[in-house]
Amino acid sequence: MPDTDAVDAEGPEVADAEAVSEEARQVLGPFTGPIFLSSLTHNPKNGVTGGVWTVSAGDRSAILKVLTRNKAATGRWAASDDPRHWNYWRREADVHTCGLAQLWQPYGVRAPRLLACVERSGGDIALWLERVRGQPATRWKVARHIEHARRLGAAQGAVGATDDRPWLSHRFLRQYVGSNTLGQELLDDDEAWQQPLVRDHFPESLRHEMVRLHHDRDWFLDVMESLPRAFSHLDLWPANTCADGPGSAVFDWAFAGDGALGEDLGNYLPDSVFDLFVPAARLPKYATRAYEAYLHGLRSTGWRGDENLVRLAVCASAVKYDWLTALMLANAGEEQRDYGGARAVDAERRYRERGLTLAFLGEWAREARALAPRLGFPEAPSGS
Repeated sequence: MPDTDAVDAEGPEVADAEAVSEEARQVLGPFTGPIFLSSLTHNPKNGVTGGVWTVSAGDRSAILKVLTRNKAATGRWAASDDPRHWNYWRREADVHTCGLAQLWQPYGVRAPRLLACVERSGGDIALWLERVRGQPATRWKVARHIEHARRLGAAQGAVGATDDRPWLSHRFLRQYVGSNTLGQELLDDDEAWQQPLVRDHFPESLRHEMVRLHHDRDWFLDVMESLPRAFSHLDLWPANTCADGPGSAVFDWAFAGDGALGEDLGNYLPDSVFDLFVPAARLPKYATRAYEAYLHGLRSTGWRGDENLVRLAVCASAVKYDWLTALMLANAGEEQRDYGGARAVDAERRYRERGLTLAFLGEWAREARALAPRLGFPEAPSGS
């Protein structure tokens, strides 16, 4: 076999080097020399993801993402064959091939261009995507995050809800939250709350607020499912976003589907801090400005709904992180790793920043409990 067919992979081994070589020629065109693959950070636990690489040949490159249902994964990260399931294995391919991933493009938020979608003989799907070279949102200044929020509001205000494709995720938040059970028994465990990382870095009121959020979980989910709908990404955070000129490019559409208007923003803001991209001390002001920008974007493209319902969606979306407090309790005695597991992170810093962010989400939850009855929703079981 000539050296032009060689595949030099950095990171996880490529399962089908021959297929990669053949597909690269179709996507990148003729080239000489070897093909180089460099693994990109992703969640290795997810049974849907066979791998994500930058593929380079000569002076050309693309992103290769392999979707699979053949990867061994247990528990909540197992791939699903149910098209409505939050972790349906081929949803991202469907979102790209039908064009839904580009619905927001006129408003400054787009997906990478789909270069090829290859159904491999072994059952996997190879998504070949444009390599967008803008600055990752993990390195953005706060002002750029706020501008992204404005563009997101403009896009969701203009597009609204989509037609009900059978493979779009449905009731995502309820399924996702319900699948996270690790450590929940520790919420009422005094010793768990006295672990040094927890005791020293979680605000004093946090236990009460997070236990209350857990007990009110079904109420929050009922509220979220009753709010105005929008086509939603449902995994929107800085690690899935980069600059695209003045606009934004958003990756990883695997969870896309039906969400509450404002739910994506309610995910993006705390995730900016949870993974240490924005300091927790800046979160209150950042969240206020981003919310105002999102509303401005909504209005700019003709949306004329009740902004109190959007505010309720943003605040009530705090329920998505019900699981995180329990996980932090369960992992307080272990080495702390970054997203993807490649590097250790400063445990003291992580617990301090996440503790402050969880406390902020407790404030969102209190605001949601107060706002919902004024908008015609039942009061939360634990009262206001």
